[in-house]
Amino acid sequence: MIAKNVPLGPETLPRHVAIIMDGNGRWARKRHLPRSAGHVAGVSAVRSIVRAAIDVGIENLTLYAFSSENWKRPPGEVSHLMGLFRSYFHDDVDELVERNVRMRIIGSRSRAAPDILVMIEDAEARTAANTGLNLTFAFDYGSQEEIASAAQEMARAAVRGELDPAEITPEFFATRLSTRGTPDPDLVIRTSGERRLSNFLLWQSAYSELVFVETLWPDFSRSQFIEALETYAARDRRFGSVAPEAVA
Repeated sequence: MIAKNVPLGPETLPRHVAIIMDGNGRWARKRHLPRSAGHVAGVSAVRSIVRAAIDVGIENLTLYAFSSENWKRPPGEVSHLMGLFRSYFHDDVDELVERNVRMRIIGSRSRAAPDILVMIEDAEARTAANTGLNLTFAFDYGSQEEIASAAQEMARAAVRGELDPAEITPEFFATRLSTRGTPDPDLVIRTSGERRLSNFLLWQSAYSELVFVETLWPDFSRSQFIEALETYAARDRRFGSVAPEAVA
């Protein structure tokens, strides 16, 4: 990242930051540890970055916690990840409540264990009235699946005569996605040096600024998060237009 010295404030902070938390397995391999150790360290990084987002004043933070493709991983690894989700809901929701964080989960809820679904619903209910950071976890989430599901929903409505296809604008389509009510991400960060979106918020990231960092997720620190925000603040966002001086 190359960040200019741009002060962070309401006018320069992104309203919505989304993070692809990548590199847990490589972090563990570098230390000759099992992949499970990398995931445990990754949860610690989640706590650190959520706290940093609260302190800085980010309005919306979305974390890619578990993709719909992650079910293809070895059963033992999937089981360990589910155990970490259970631990996070058990150990961290109280702090989120105290810090005025609203939590919600996007993604499929048809494949998770019943007790995890109960924990998700409890966490969302307990934090629903909070007015601080909107913290979203993309759990069992895949953007292509999300888009296809929205298209199917609208097609069924059209067949029933409840929706005129001419009404389906990009703005309308967005209201059928799981992120409805949340602004599109201004900034997408991916750790570990990979440079792809990996089926994460594909529709919503059409005009997002992308920041790729070499650091593996468990080592992604508060200072590096701030540096990514500064990199975003230094960029010139034109959304397909041109700068005023270019017109002149």
